[in-house]
Amino acid sequence: MASEETRAVDTRTAMSPTERDTPAPVGASETTTLEKGPARVWATRLVVAGIVLSAVNLRPAITSLGALLEEVRDGLGMSGSVAGLLTSVPPLCFAVFGVMAPRLARRFGPAAVVCAGMAAIFTGLLIRPYAGGTAGFLAASALALMGIAVSNVLMPVIVKRWFPDRVGSMTGLYSMVLALGTSLPAAVTVPMTHALGGNWKLGLAVWAVLAAAAVVPWIPLVREGRERSVPAARSAKAQTPASASARAAEEQPPLRITRSRTAWALAVFFGLQATAAYITMGWMPQIFRDAGVSAGTAGLLLAVTMVMGVPLAFVIPRIAARLPHQGPIVLVLGVCGLAGYAGLYLAPAAGAWAWALLLGIANCAFPLALTMVGMRARSGPGVAQLSAFAQSTGYLISIPGPLLVGVLYQHSGGWGLPIALMAGLMVPQMVVGVLAGRDRTVEAEAAAR
Repeated sequence: MASEETRAVDTRTAMSPTERDTPAPVGASETTTLEKGPARVWATRLVVAGIVLSAVNLRPAITSLGALLEEVRDGLGMSGSVAGLLTSVPPLCFAVFGVMAPRLARRFGPAAVVCAGMAAIFTGLLIRPYAGGTAGFLAASALALMGIAVSNVLMPVIVKRWFPDRVGSMTGLYSMVLALGTSLPAAVTVPMTHALGGNWKLGLAVWAVLAAAAVVPWIPLVREGRERSVPAARSAKAQTPASASARAAEEQPPLRITRSRTAWALAVFFGLQATAAYITMGWMPQIFRDAGVSAGTAGLLLAVTMVMGVPLAFVIPRIAARLPHQGPIVLVLGVCGLAGYAGLYLAPAAGAWAWALLLGIANCAFPLALTMVGMRARSGPGVAQLSAFAQSTGYLISIPGPLLVGVLYQHSGGWGLPIALMAGLMVPQMVVGVLAGRDRTVEAEAAAR
């Protein structure tokens, strides 16, 4: 198998002149020092396994709880307001803890931080049903969400580091598995809990097993990185130009990400698509039920919307990575969203299945945003900073949306105003998405200002 240096050179010949003249992705010093042949194949397979198992663990802590929220409230004596707070905790934790990821990655390495993140998810999921009260449940949930937050940010970094020539396909794989990890717990947690004797605590805790499995692939990669750090430093004279430039890029100070217009556009795009996703997951079944659709069918319609992300999350990043400008994809997804909202307003019950499909397509702006994170930065640290900035800022933007929809629904007594808000937010999402999709890098923009 060709070494990483050769692959990097082959990849860079297909880049634009600006990208070709920039350093190789940071982390090349870690991957290029691996031996050729079996050792390299073994390490790559471990990374792929780690990415897949980590991705499937980034949502069960949230969607499994949603499926059993009523039982959790009754079991813990949780008030409605506290339950509402619990549903708002995920984006808040993603915003707060996601900021820490780049600094932790610089200190310990992305693989070590993701490994620790999976361990935090395992611990939080295991202890939260048995924490002995609402405060303990919230604290254990926050621990799991902290692990999810740092792993959310670093997944694009891992992809950029290990697969610089396959960002689209690997992001597609990661996004597809993440979509599976979102829909599967929502579908099977309740029947699985019934099969376990109706014990909601056990029904929640069982998802910790999946998180434990995700820790395993990262352990040898973390050990491998530690073993190679000293020899790599001692063999600086033997470094290739690619690894030397990568190490030099690694030592550069963090870029001023807030100076980049593309970074801000991507952050707002991420926030608006997250707002649409949380509104859809939280309120779409109620819209259908108020239109006369049965509760079971409304839940099935939501499942259809979520499952649409599985195949499209694999296809869209692959297409996006081949295009110099991702704006056309942004517009197609936005038009599908506007059509879906129009259908919800005009004929929510008559065309329910069509609207569910259209909104499922529109929600695939998430894997597109992840792909653009990997494409809008040249180096590993740049991807880490952009990922942290876009996701943390974006999740902060997304917090008020579902709450505002609830307020409008309560005070207006119908879904006209909430749906108008959803459609209205789709327009700026399309605008900033087109801006974020332009063929430029945040490093170039930050340096020019």
